[in-house]
Amino acid sequence: MDKQPFAASVSVIVPAMNEAENLPHVFATLPDWIDEVILVDGNSTDDTVAVARESRPGLRVVTQTRRGKGNALIEGFQAAQGDIIVMIDADGSTNGREIRSFVATLVNGADFAKGSRYAPGGGSDDLSPIRSLGNRILTGLTNLLYGTRYTDLCYGYIAFWTRHLDALDLDCDGFEIETLMNVRAAQAGLVIREVPSHERSRIHGESNLNALRDGWRVLRTILRERGRGRSVTAQAQVALAK
Repeated sequence: MDKQPFAASVSVIVPAMNEAENLPHVFATLPDWIDEVILVDGNSTDDTVAVARESRPGLRVVTQTRRGKGNALIEGFQAAQGDIIVMIDADGSTNGREIRSFVATLVNGADFAKGSRYAPGGGSDDLSPIRSLGNRILTGLTNLLYGTRYTDLCYGYIAFWTRHLDALDLDCDGFEIETLMNVRAAQAGLVIREVPSHERSRIHGESNLNALRDGWRVLRTILRERGRGRSVTAQAQVALAK
């Protein structure tokens, strides 16, 4: 096992529902020095949990009590014991080898590290032209309303210090969870850094993402959060992680 390169402990949260074919590939990319891996199982009907336990000795399993990616992540965050939380996807689209860059960004001064497929060094094998256009529009709207300088709003590779969970105050069930996290991190005045990340295509199965439905939910989240009257802290900092 590789020696832990950071003084902080790290918990990785993996929400999954019927991802038995993908999890061995996902866990194979995780560094050995990760302190804790939590699988949040969305009541899978395949061998997701058994395959996960076999692929990652010491794995912790949380059985989701409700539905939706947002709810799964929130329940995983609540169970995490590490100083740092990293969230990745169970379909193979996020590369666990990039976790080192996210954690290093936090250790070097950031409160919240978000992946970007558009930052230099990032990219995607999966973004369709229509999804990319929608993401850019929603990102631009968020930057306009909240004074941020994000390059990629709708991407689920995020890491943050566990101590900031209360500031994020997460309360949504769906795919819009990433948007909510990005908006509330800025509203809370957290120091935010973007980390270049390369998104890969799903390995097996079909995505539950629907561009129109989920895009609408993201838009509603952006507007609703602005309407709640939360103060936007000018000290929110967004920069490309070096």
